[in-house]
Amino acid sequence: MAKQVVGLKIGASRLTAACLEVNGSAELVQLAASALPTGVIAGGEVRDVPALAEALKEFFKRHKLPKRNVRVGVANNRIGVRTIDVSGIDDEKQLANAVRFRAQEALPIPIDEAVLDFHVLSEGAGPDGEPTRRVLLVVAYRDLIAAYMEACRLAGLRLAGVDLEAFALLRALTPSVPQPEGGERSALVAVSIGAERSVLAVSDGWSCEFTRVLQWGGNSLTVAVGRALELEIGDAERVKIELALQGDTVPEGLAPAQAVQAREALVTTLQGFGRELVSSLQFYQGQPDSLGIREVVIAGGTARLAGLAQELQRLVGVPVRVGDPAGAVSLGRKLKGDPPDPSHAVPIGLGMAL
Repeated sequence: MAKQVVGLKIGASRLTAACLEVNGSAELVQLAASALPTGVIAGGEVRDVPALAEALKEFFKRHKLPKRNVRVGVANNRIGVRTIDVSGIDDEKQLANAVRFRAQEALPIPIDEAVLDFHVLSEGAGPDGEPTRRVLLVVAYRDLIAAYMEACRLAGLRLAGVDLEAFALLRALTPSVPQPEGGERSALVAVSIGAERSVLAVSDGWSCEFTRVLQWGGNSLTVAVGRALELEIGDAERVKIELALQGDTVPEGLAPAQAVQAREALVTTLQGFGRELVSSLQFYQGQPDSLGIREVVIAGGTARLAGLAQELQRLVGVPVRVGDPAGAVSLGRKLKGDPPDPSHAVPIGLGMAL
């Protein structure tokens, strides 16, 4: 029988959920989103557990979302991801011990302060016939994960798991970027641009090879517009959305000269993000066995800003397009909520995990 799974993204300013029915394939049946008070989440960590619990309780009640089989996403630079090779072990218990030992060498997190998980990507045999396994290793600080789990418990939610937003992002966007037949393999680069931060993930088409959380989000563009035109944040956000990054649109209430000034502020501010992306991609390509980059796929709420993909393409130097998470799932005939858009990529990917 189909199982309902709720993918839950807890951002700095919004709660976003996707309810899917999973039974071999995934069918999207509901999408929901609500604002989250400022300060509850900061830097990808829970700052106020009771406030988050209350917000989650109200969110699930208002949208009549299932409270069972909830998968929550996390994104933080206090989470380490590595791919390691383990040889000479075929016993599962011994493998777990070996991975735990290797984690102390591979990741800069004290094991006694961490939670660890791993997934075997592939199995084979070495030159002498001994078994070898390629393992994806994830380690996170225990207190970081515990805060999310406690807030969900207080809200009456039953967690099916805690997942990395980077993994969910790739899960939702990988199907829309097939590798060309007979061509050279290339990496899928996906970037979810949130309000405060952005999640970058690189996949070889099978697994996540590299991920990083960038301390830059759409709020940086809003602040830039506000400073340029001396506007309050709410008004600056409206102008940003109406203005777009390309073209000559003049938002209501602005003079043409002000529109030019605000657009210049947007472009200038985006250059900092472009530099961070380039630096991260250069770091990835400096790793052994890294692949060439064919394109960058962007998602998240900020990805809906008109002209963003084109401007990032100019800054990064590789093709950039807006991702469509609807391509990874089938849409229910009676889909509740708004149609899926780039802001739903992470919650949809979280829901696809079961």
